[in-house]
Amino acid sequence: MQQNSPTIPPAQQPPRSSRSPRSSGAALLTAGTLIAATLTAVALPQSASAEPRADKIGDHGRALLEEYKKQPWILPKSTKSDFATLILATDDGRADEVRSELESFGAEVTTVAEEIGYIKVNVDFGDVDRVEAIDDVVAIDVDELLPLPDPAPADTGADTGAATEGPSAETPDDNPYMPTNEIGAVDFRKKNPEADGRGVTIGVLDTGVDLEHPALQKTTTGEDKIVDWVNATDPTNLIDLIYDPTFVVTTGVTGPTFERRGRTWTAPAGDWRFGQFDFQVAGSDDDAWGVLYRPADGTVLVDLNQNRDFTDDDAIGDFGDTRDFGKFGTDDPDTPINEAPAFVVSALPDVFRGTVHIGLDTHGHGTHVAGIAAGNGLFGGEMNGAAPGAKVVSMRACHNRGCSSAALTDGMIKLATDLDVDVINMSIGGLPPLNDGQNARALLYNRLIAETGVQMFISAGNSGPGINTVGDPSVAGDVMSVGATVSGATWKANYGRDVDYDRGLFSFSSRGPREDGGFKPDITAPGAAISAIPTDQEGDPVPGAGYGLPPGYGMKNGTSMSAPQATGGAALLLSAAAQNGQKVTPTQLRTALRTSAEFSDDLTALDQGHGQMNVGAAWKLLRKDLATDELTVTAPVCTEQSDKLVEPGFGRGLYNRCLPGAGGQKAGESKDYELNITRDSGGDAMRPYRVKLVGDDGTFSVPRHLKLGKGEETSLKVTATPDAGAHSAVLQLDNPRTRGVDHTVMLTVIVPDVELGGGDTSWSGSGEVPRAEARSRFVAIPPGTESFTVEMSGVAENSRLRWTAFTPFGPSGENVRGHCYTNIPETGNCNALKRTYNNPIPGIWDLSLDAASSSPVANNPYELDVSMTPAD
Repeated sequence: MQQNSPTIPPAQQPPRSSRSPRSSGAALLTAGTLIAATLTAVALPQSASAEPRADKIGDHGRALLEEYKKQPWILPKSTKSDFATLILATDDGRADEVRSELESFGAEVTTVAEEIGYIKVNVDFGDVDRVEAIDDVVAIDVDELLPLPDPAPADTGADTGAATEGPSAETPDDNPYMPTNEIGAVDFRKKNPEADGRGVTIGVLDTGVDLEHPALQKTTTGEDKIVDWVNATDPTNLIDLIYDPTFVVTTGVTGPTFERRGRTWTAPAGDWRFGQFDFQVAGSDDDAWGVLYRPADGTVLVDLNQNRDFTDDDAIGDFGDTRDFGKFGTDDPDTPINEAPAFVVSALPDVFRGTVHIGLDTHGHGTHVAGIAAGNGLFGGEMNGAAPGAKVVSMRACHNRGCSSAALTDGMIKLATDLDVDVINMSIGGLPPLNDGQNARALLYNRLIAETGVQMFISAGNSGPGINTVGDPSVAGDVMSVGATVSGATWKANYGRDVDYDRGLFSFSSRGPREDGGFKPDITAPGAAISAIPTDQEGDPVPGAGYGLPPGYGMKNGTSMSAPQATGGAALLLSAAAQNGQKVTPTQLRTALRTSAEFSDDLTALDQGHGQMNVGAAWKLLRKDLATDELTVTAPVCTEQSDKLVEPGFGRGLYNRCLPGAGGQKAGESKDYELNITRDSGGDAMRPYRVKLVGDDGTFSVPRHLKLGKGEETSLKVTATPDAGAHSAVLQLDNPRTRGVDHTVMLTVIVPDVELGGGDTSWSGSGEVPRAEARSRFVAIPPGTESFTVEMSGVAENSRLRWTAFTPFGPSGENVRGHCYTNIPETGNCNALKRTYNNPIPGIWDLSLDAASSSPVANNPYELDVSMTPAD
């Protein structure tokens, strides 16, 4: 599923449900502290603190603020709209002091979680600089609307292989449609039948989960699978207030009858609050559903038969307490589709002025994710998700319009602190230009993992195949960032296409490293699956596969699908540990998964991180009380943004993407880099470490051994002698007396194929790209370039090939719509053979070429011509 760069929300009218004005900061503080009260009162580890960068908001945040100032937000007249919602990470133990300082100039604090240093605050535009000036504020994120991943298949066009049969009740658990066998989940459950996820609860932070899907009803032991359904969006956040259509804001009425919206309504006697939810279902001409709420005892009634009489409707309680839910419309039992989608209700505290939330998955993304992680008996047979014995908590932070970053933060905190989950999946993210893992949300996620012991798995992003495209917040250091692989068997089964490899990487899967050289993605897992979708949606297969799917099942691809596979795999490990009487810490889990991952020689470290998840191999490490040394590594970084890092010019991995002559390397040139390493744990005696390179193509050389004393900084020399292209490797630092690799570092050096400028204003290169694979060519664009143009020729007849230009900052530099493959008709405005890039960012551009899986040509040839126009 495509995870594009975060976008500025367009000016739109709010959904038709009525809106509440902003509540007062004083009242909201009480609600916010409820979150803080549930956190364990333990001081933050030193590693969770961070030095603030000079610009705490960053270019992306400031661009959002400037755009918000221009938006003609259409809100109730009583609602002030010249403000922004900010997410703050504060210094350890200083959140209360920051809150007081914010309130001193009228800022409205809506949430505080002292133990992780989190504050959410509404601030007038004119006071944003005052927030940044507070010494104890480390980082600031501006709340924004992140787009939902695109569920469309990876590319378009007819199939290249014979159609296969689709999945059914006869499909075995080991299958290519839902390929959990590729991470070893099926074999692990066979060998450990009582460690199938039972005893583990997975938090799914997404669009919600369909309450009535047959594969999400029961665990393998017969317990309810969905144990809670909670909403994370908040009408005090500007973005949620404008875009979330599921808030019903109520006004006071008195029964037994009252008039609203030109209609007479009947209600039980007494004082109530009334609102309407606008939602269209099949077979109903009326899309307005009356909602009645009694604040005195929290009773919620919904006029489900639309007769404007609430006296014949039963109260719907909170799902987590009562298992209550309602259904919009009436299902026709003679049709396979469910015409009456189920929903839950929750009444927000009085500080939100009587707002009722209606919860259901209208998109399908969250249901699909839950099916991959924990589905049990898909199609009514033996086909399962990775951990069919696990329970699920649905945390809805997204809707059809997207996800607010504030709701994703609040939802993550609620899952980890309030709802007894053991592991969390989030398949949502975006790609800011500076993805160094030091923004507010990334810092808060790291702290939350350390504080609660709940590990997060987050999709790496679908912004590939360019390098340095891993999205936020999976760039957080302690989050497991998951890239998307695909096997030849799954290409055949899910797409009806033939490829020439057993396991490859989807071209859309985001690549590493972080902007500071940090190690991302961490691991990979299969990124395509036929899984559950809401039962009120028609079946959605890939047309080229040659078969249909029944309602409630769809094929989707993306790192959104690989992350829940990995989350389900982790649930199996936690389930096995519980059966064994073990308590597994997040550090142990991460170390086991990184150490045991299967590194593919056909992919680079930038592509796959440590490699493909292997559940069985990870368990061999975990079951014997895994323990490793804690190391800190500081490495040189030279990029077009390395001056913006917290420590300018240094990060957590070696990364050189500078122009030759400005700190970068030329082909064939050797350069030495010094890594500084400190051991943070263990005794004072010196400890020996093996130093090993994995995935090196001959570019790097390092000493074979290293000794480290506790607290002593020791240097390690890395020599790089690269050819043109992208070169990466995994540097392992391993104490032979500990189980598992103690620390890994990403090494990355980029050397351009050509340096334009001076007398060289053009370049030509050629090559070929295998079907369903990607290759890159790198072009150095000097400062002062007015534009450069790329032309592609030499393409074989019927070949489906494209290039995407990625800027030196990582994100795509394209301003076109459409897939832009040759020989595939486009509905957008993309020219597949020639494009010009005006006012380009100086630095090394990544021209990534990928061949569609539907290309009839096995090896797709190309010629690229690049020409630049210097500024006058």
